[in-house]
Amino acid sequence: MAETSFTKWFDEAFGDEGTKFGVAIKEKCHEEQTPYQKLEIYKTETFGNLMVLDGCFMVTTRDNFLYHEMMSHPVLFTHPAPKRVVVVGGGDCGTLREVLKHSSVEEACQVEIDERVTRLSEEYFPELCESNNDPRAKFYFEDAAAWIKNQPDASIDVLIIDSTDPIGPAEQLFGPAFLAEAYRTLSKDGIIVQQSESPLLHADTIIADLEAKLTGAGFKHPQQVLFPQPSYPSGWWSATMAQKSEAPLAPRYDAIEAKEFKTQYYNRAIHDAALARPEFMKRK
Repeated sequence: MAETSFTKWFDEAFGDEGTKFGVAIKEKCHEEQTPYQKLEIYKTETFGNLMVLDGCFMVTTRDNFLYHEMMSHPVLFTHPAPKRVVVVGGGDCGTLREVLKHSSVEEACQVEIDERVTRLSEEYFPELCESNNDPRAKFYFEDAAAWIKNQPDASIDVLIIDSTDPIGPAEQLFGPAFLAEAYRTLSKDGIIVQQSESPLLHADTIIADLEAKLTGAGFKHPQQVLFPQPSYPSGWWSATMAQKSEAPLAPRYDAIEAKEFKTQYYNRAIHDAALARPEFMKRK
């Protein structure tokens, strides 16, 4: 192993997968036990600031744009006219920021159970929170499953499940009861997109299980969106889209090419590439 000048590291071991990712750190900036999870903030040597929840990497300054752009723009450029968007989780506000770049969006609700994630993001990741004062942004710090139950039928155009891993507070967001409520609240052209872990490590477990539950709830055409995410397990990540209507998921290519905002990763070619399913995933 090559020697380095760094002496302090934060590592996340990926359980039974037998892998680990680590970053060199300069200092720990913050630590607290919220009512829901242990929350830590580090200043790293090369990845900017790092937020850790219950020992798991959540967001870094350096690579968060990959996740936030791919959780929002593919689905928003697939829905024919997204006006009301709901982000479940997403407490760092990066996905919300990307959603609000779309001028068609009239209201974007963020439903995050742990308000401390957002408050510390405002302090340590202010660039992700730069749209928090947009009048279209609405914040609800409460349990998302209960919140969704109180929403009217067909009242949401796009539902983005920007959750942590399917354990702890986020476990119910992957369950059939929540997905049935999600289906009810989506409009006739409504689309759901849910982070669905690593295609390399979880194709025949979490991803396959989520596809089955989405289909069981009535959703059509489950489709993975694949993208790199260096600080997450295996460095390769996925989100799974599905829609309420029978029509195939169809990107609005003219709108993608005419987008009036800048992105760091997402464009039309990336959109198409992200939808390509590798052969091993087809077999699984």
